[in-house]
Amino acid sequence: MTSVPTATPAKRLVRTAMPGPRSLALSGRKAAAVAHGVGSTMPVYAARAHGGVVEDVDGNVLIDLGSGIAVTTVGASSPRVVAAVQAQVAEFTHTCFMVTPYEGYVAVAERLNALTPGDHAKRSVLFNSGAEAVENAVKIARTYTGKQAVAVFDHAYHGRTSLTMAMTAKSMPYKHGFGPFAPEVYRAPLSYPYRDGGLSGAESAARAIDHLEKQVGADTLAALVVEPIQGEGGFIVPAPGFLSTLLDWCRSNAVVFIADEVQTGFARTGAMFASEHEGLVPDLIVTAKGIAGGLPLSAVTGRADMMDSVHPGGLGGTYGGNPLACAAALAVMDTIEADGLVARASDIGELVAGRLRRLQADDSRLGDIRGRGAMIAVELVDASSGAPDPGLAKAVAAFAHGEGVIVLTCGTHGNVLRFLPPLSISDALIEDAFDVLESAFASVTSTM
Repeated sequence: MTSVPTATPAKRLVRTAMPGPRSLALSGRKAAAVAHGVGSTMPVYAARAHGGVVEDVDGNVLIDLGSGIAVTTVGASSPRVVAAVQAQVAEFTHTCFMVTPYEGYVAVAERLNALTPGDHAKRSVLFNSGAEAVENAVKIARTYTGKQAVAVFDHAYHGRTSLTMAMTAKSMPYKHGFGPFAPEVYRAPLSYPYRDGGLSGAESAARAIDHLEKQVGADTLAALVVEPIQGEGGFIVPAPGFLSTLLDWCRSNAVVFIADEVQTGFARTGAMFASEHEGLVPDLIVTAKGIAGGLPLSAVTGRADMMDSVHPGGLGGTYGGNPLACAAALAVMDTIEADGLVARASDIGELVAGRLRRLQADDSRLGDIRGRGAMIAVELVDASSGAPDPGLAKAVAAFAHGEGVIVLTCGTHGNVLRFLPPLSISDALIEDAFDVLESAFASVTSTM
């Protein structure tokens, strides 16, 4: 007989050492069945999740400050999403939009065209993952411009496929041993206010443009791809004016400006899209992660003339815009609007940043607090030298994990703690999680 799961309490609850016995047993099965190249931040196996908590198979309830890497923005089992997917799965699970299309795909495209920045005519195309969408945005830019080169930035992360590995900056674990990589991908210096020596956004942009003009040439550059706030690279927020100056340069030189909003999109930063914070209107915008409440879906949305430059059949894929994922995406967008989650993201950001600043006041190892909305990070450093301290980040995260708080690290040096809670999380859960983090910093000595 199948047991009926009980409701997961909306509070942290540590019943066993973590991982507990059932998770340890599953870890043994994983080791025997799953390729060892697939790692896990926490070897704690989920049984159910909602709001801001994840319950594991041993009955531990963890506070979720990661949202499955910014995916479950509206919660891991949001009622509207659950209902929409249940209704759709009873109708059909797949036909392939390229064979017999369906309304859900069209409806998602219509919503994306309306929600993304700019009031120009737009088109959208749907895929499965962020990396797939990035690759297709590059395909569109190359077709439209007739040029081949692509520019990306220091610390960038754009995916794990062949082309997006070339676009991603960090070698281990994303690129190491997997070359050779796709050609015609060039890297420019990013605006990194904490480590730029006081450069303004305009000055940082001038540095990047000079680099591109000398080493690539605008006449060969099809696209510039940039995360408005870097994700895996460390939640780096460029100085004001950096992105807008680059956009102006792209427009003057027939270069397609592509905003990779895979991690920043769908209310995460206190705006529907992070580009809005600086009034940017990208030519193409790439979205994924938070778009469909945990179901695999991604998109490229952009100027109609650019999007329509690709020949029929040149874009698509067997599963792209799966009907279940489209139903979920529509429910996510409804939930963001109905529940006021854009404003909620800003409130969460103020609470998280406030707790981090309180910690920073007494601990100079917290070097830089940055981000927007519910996408906040702290860069951890050696107190005396300011050098990145990845050991400290690892130790603090491990302490939090043991106490039932899911925390993620990131950054080129692995020295950044990032906070991406579901926007449905309560203030009480956030406060409890940061009480744990406060204990972690008090317990962990310098690792340098």
